[in-house]
Amino acid sequence: MSDHDPPEAPPDASRIDFYGGRAMSALPLAVFVVWAIVQSGLLGIGDTAGLVVGMLVGLIVGMLFVRGDWKTYADVIFEGMTQRVAATAVVAWLWAGMFAETIQAGGFVDGLVWASSAANVGAALFPALTFLFAGLLATGIGTGYGTAVAFTSLVFPAGILLGADPVLMFGAILSGAVFGDNLAPVSDTTIVSAVTQDADIGGVVASRFKYALVAAVLALASYLVAGSAMAGEPLDVTTEAASSVGPLGLVHLASIAVVIGTAIQGRHIIEAISWGLLVSAALNLVLGLAPASAMLVFRSSAESGLAATLDGLPLIGAVVEVSPDATSAVGGSLYTGAVGFFPLIVLVLLIVGAAQVMRAGGGFAAIEEWLLEHVATTVRRAETTMVLGTAIVNATITINTAAEIAIAPFIRTLGQRFNINGYRRANILDANTSALGYIFPWGGGVLAGYAAMLQLPDQFGWFTEAMLVNPAAVWPYVFHGWFLVAVFLLAAWSGYGLEYVPDRQSEEVARV
Repeated sequence: MSDHDPPEAPPDASRIDFYGGRAMSALPLAVFVVWAIVQSGLLGIGDTAGLVVGMLVGLIVGMLFVRGDWKTYADVIFEGMTQRVAATAVVAWLWAGMFAETIQAGGFVDGLVWASSAANVGAALFPALTFLFAGLLATGIGTGYGTAVAFTSLVFPAGILLGADPVLMFGAILSGAVFGDNLAPVSDTTIVSAVTQDADIGGVVASRFKYALVAAVLALASYLVAGSAMAGEPLDVTTEAASSVGPLGLVHLASIAVVIGTAIQGRHIIEAISWGLLVSAALNLVLGLAPASAMLVFRSSAESGLAATLDGLPLIGAVVEVSPDATSAVGGSLYTGAVGFFPLIVLVLLIVGAAQVMRAGGGFAAIEEWLLEHVATTVRRAETTMVLGTAIVNATITINTAAEIAIAPFIRTLGQRFNINGYRRANILDANTSALGYIFPWGGGVLAGYAAMLQLPDQFGWFTEAMLVNPAAVWPYVFHGWFLVAVFLLAAWSGYGLEYVPDRQSEEVARV
């Protein structure tokens, strides 16, 4: 995610007392996690709307254990749901969804398939290249969530056509998103990690290359090996689909370049994607890649006289259709790109609300106090505690930036106790929140990509339900995420890259 404005501190939550003590404040999230494991992992049901129900049930169960007035509990849920970090993720998903759908309508997937065939890139190599290019896009635009949406909508089906394993492809996309979220100077996680640890963003990014590149090299090698071992045969598509495969759709690389270039210039991610969206729509129309109705269409019943009149007009008629079967609807890439994320948006808002309940009930504070008192007794153990602490928080908060804000004060307190440099603290904080947010099946990055994937059967006649990847199945294949966590665990144990406060002074905190 990316936002160039100052990260907001979480609002001061009202105190909530629970029967059973502070640990019971984690009950809503615990119920949800168990629900998600049963639904997605054990039953194999990858239904985001079902997870919404699970979170609602968790919040209701948690309310039953509140001491005193339930109104405070309800108010805290609203406080969490209205945090800026949640709104940032929602907006990024909506814009990225519209952009990806519009490029897809212009045949970008067909262009990728053509280019892969022309370059003799088969199923064995495609996941590794997907990881590289997804990492490049995420680093350029600063949003791993947006990358997960775009690449799942555009590159994932191309890989399936070539015979790449679906689970491995999804894992490669999520790994690329992790890489960019961790390294991009314009990423929210980068900004928050630097600011909360009193470090300048430029210095933080420069200091984390030695960790990110080690993990990336290991991940790339893993995708090469796994891609070769798990490769299948190219799909036999219909004659109509095969005839549509050509190079013209690759013109939308220009649309992606506009987004990357605008974001690198320091513009807000909404502005960057909006410019890319306008360019992609113009290319579709000028080059005849897609009609206006493929991007936006108002379908009205035959009973509407006004619709029949508008249908005959030169410009307006391009987006107004009279439906003979008396059905009325709005359609097109702008519509489907946004609507497909509605269940995910509701889910994320509810999870952030539940996290606020845990914060107000003292659950997070109890975890931090226990770790400080019983675990973090040396520098090595302190840094290991930082890594494991971020893992615990990311297991409960689905948006990585929200998780980072929640755990940042603990990382700062613990680091200052042992005189650990702000750069080092920021790197530990950011790496694990970036990685684990794309690994857990209920993580925001995973669900964002999955929400985009659910729309593919309606977009491609050859894409079947069997090709969908259950979010609970992809976690072992997010190689870069796992290697990034492993690199920091090894760094904590070995002292690799360790800096103390006197070793280097942070420059003035910039870009906040």
